[in-house]
Amino acid sequence: MASLNCGVTVALLGVLLLGAARLPRGVAYEIDLPRGSGITVLLKPGTQTLPVKLCYIISKRWETTLSIKAGEKKVFSFSCQDPHNYFVIEIQKNIDCVSGQCPFGEVHLQPSTSVLPTLNRTFIWDIKASKNVSLELQFSLSRLRQIGPAESCPDGVTHRISGRVDASTMVKIGTFCGNGTVSRIKMQEGVNLALDLPWFHNRNVSGFSIANRLSIKRLCIIESVFEGEGSATLMSANYPDGFPEDELMTWQFTIPAPLRASVSFLQFSVSNCVKKEERVEYYIPGSTTNPEVFKLEDQQPGNMAGNFNLSLQGCDQDAQNPGILRLQFQVSVQHPQNGSNKTYVVDLSKERTMSLSIEPRPSKLKREFVPGCFVCLNSRTCSTNLTLTAGSKHSISFLCDDLTRLWINAEKTISCLDHRYCHRTRHSLQLPQSILQLPLQLHDFTWKLLVPKDRLSLALVPAQKLQQHTHERACNTSFSYLVASAVPGQDLYFGSFCSGGSIEQIQVKENISVTLRTFAPNFQQESSKQDLTVSFIPHFKEESVFTVTSDTKNKVYLRTPNWDRGLPSLASVSWNISVPRNQVACLTFLKERTGVVCQTGRAFMIIQEQRAHAEEIFSLEEEVLPKPSFHYHSFWVNISNCSPMSGKQLDLLFWVSLSPRTTDLTVIVLAVVGGGALLLFALGFIICFVKKNKKKKITKGPAVGIYNGNVNTQMPMQPKKFQKRRKDNDSHVYAVIDDTMVYGHLLQDASGSFLQAEVDTYRPFQGPMGDFPPSPPPTNSRAPTVKLATDEPPPGSPPESDSEPYTFSHPKDGKVSNGSTDTPLLDAHEPTEPGE
Repeated sequence: MASLNCGVTVALLGVLLLGAARLPRGVAYEIDLPRGSGITVLLKPGTQTLPVKLCYIISKRWETTLSIKAGEKKVFSFSCQDPHNYFVIEIQKNIDCVSGQCPFGEVHLQPSTSVLPTLNRTFIWDIKASKNVSLELQFSLSRLRQIGPAESCPDGVTHRISGRVDASTMVKIGTFCGNGTVSRIKMQEGVNLALDLPWFHNRNVSGFSIANRLSIKRLCIIESVFEGEGSATLMSANYPDGFPEDELMTWQFTIPAPLRASVSFLQFSVSNCVKKEERVEYYIPGSTTNPEVFKLEDQQPGNMAGNFNLSLQGCDQDAQNPGILRLQFQVSVQHPQNGSNKTYVVDLSKERTMSLSIEPRPSKLKREFVPGCFVCLNSRTCSTNLTLTAGSKHSISFLCDDLTRLWINAEKTISCLDHRYCHRTRHSLQLPQSILQLPLQLHDFTWKLLVPKDRLSLALVPAQKLQQHTHERACNTSFSYLVASAVPGQDLYFGSFCSGGSIEQIQVKENISVTLRTFAPNFQQESSKQDLTVSFIPHFKEESVFTVTSDTKNKVYLRTPNWDRGLPSLASVSWNISVPRNQVACLTFLKERTGVVCQTGRAFMIIQEQRAHAEEIFSLEEEVLPKPSFHYHSFWVNISNCSPMSGKQLDLLFWVSLSPRTTDLTVIVLAVVGGGALLLFALGFIICFVKKNKKKKITKGPAVGIYNGNVNTQMPMQPKKFQKRRKDNDSHVYAVIDDTMVYGHLLQDASGSFLQAEVDTYRPFQGPMGDFPPSPPPTNSRAPTVKLATDEPPPGSPPESDSEPYTFSHPKDGKVSNGSTDTPLLDAHEPTEPGE
């Protein structure tokens, strides 16, 4: 069988070849290349995909390569029955259009693939042309799709196209598969095209033609034609290597009406220019400023109707450090949306520390073509991501088939630079109306709250009480607040909180970030419930303090910060839990032991009732956590961590439930009897007081109490009449000592008024404790569980002596006491004065 196109004769002899090595049966091939055809055939080993096995080309001798040039005729066979696993064949044709006539028109495969050995085949056409002439490759069988260096074509049919910048320098234009948008490629000075066909493919046509064109005065022009919605990814010449120095490359896009096109740069880098400037230029229909010039780092045009051109211009590079200019971009074409012509104004002109980003949300949707979703600034500069900065008004529009594919992330910073001026000031953490009016879902809005270190702390007060998100009671609202530390290097997450709970206030020691995160599209309807106020308060030492009002209907679940990773080392957290009147609170812990092992220091928990003045201290490392306990008054829970060893960290979850307080009948009877006795005592005291006052009026001088130790207090002959000891009776206490009558001349001031005496006596704690949590014991303390109450003397107090000393009053010079001698139970933190 002979080929009429190039006179190549390939004879199928079907001869059984026998040798000393028992060669298997093979087919003999005869290839005859006529003189002047410019064709060279090369058989060579391919990439081994199977275990190493001997297979040879048998011609005059056993060989691993075989070359057949124009004017030669050779007969050959293979020593194995599957030569496609070991060999490939290259057929190259050189065409010189400078000195001879070019074969314009459709290009044929020579020789035909139907008569060649069943090997992986590569047809190469190397065409040289004049500098003033350009060659145009037209792809009629199937438009091409450009692929990256690491990609491959699904059917194995690959087009590798290169051009020339001079007689000796080749530039790779790109690698292409079928089923794309590239219909034509024009190149100056010549072209090199390699068509790879797998051994099992029965294609017998090249699929392209060559045409002669005038000079294009640039490296190449690639024409991309869209017939409907779709996208195309294209790359600069030599990608991912550098674009040739000071060259120009153009892409022409054909966009049918009424589709719109948008350009996105996927990857790019720039070189070091000494002359000119690297840039991209657009010729856009209807633009009065053509060409529109952009830098590679600029936002690229979008929402374009009709055909347009995009050109990449290089520069003169630095010879010592040239750098690399490269570009990979995508063109998306889609139908305009109903809202694509609507413009939204985002007013950030009054903001100073706020930024807003519109981004694509993660999607698991997988389709052959997904229309682009773009946000356009001023209707022309479109991209998949857009960041709006503070201090300006921004006009935006959308080119997107489904706006739920986009969402908003924003951030605002509120800081206090001078503690003297922002002490006790408040800021409302509310969303700007310009964000709520956008037709997009808000994902995150983050407020960064910054305070001077060791000067001020922060207090968060919600309009509606908050609930902490736990596994036992999860948040099911459309939004939540995520509170975390904003101190550099500190990994501390206080928790996630939503409305509808019992937390009235969250106080934190240092910088934090508060993120409002939405979970449902109906957040717009519930955004009115979003209202959080932050205020700057005096600095305190706790990591955080939660103020909680117990719920009469539901359990209140609370857990330590950093639940997943454990409370940070040496951190202390407190909960101020209030109990309503006529209610009793039950405090319950989830587990019996914490399991924490301290490397240094000790981990403690303190439970302290604010009114009963009872305090319990538990070692979290050694002891079992307390069983459910009942509290009739508001109480504190303080947890202080040690420096744990690696492994188990400190995390605690507990809950508070309320039940009505019940009163026993015996208690009521005792209260009534006690009240009656108290009333009778009060009446007797009043009568006694009136009688003694009358006696005072009769006496001529002031009554002076003089103690005489020689007076016998017992009547003669009546021993043991006074049986009580001195410490068991009140014989040593005067019924009336009127200091103003005895020491009146010492207590009068210059105006004649009396000064109030200040008495140095101890009074037990009365009433609520105040706003400060209990102070934890020292971290190196080894104290066991201790319980203190008002009915018991504190540990280490001296025993009561038989001779009770008298108490004398001493006025202070020039100062009047306020009469308050209360000693607080806790070591309250000293707030820093704002003017310090």
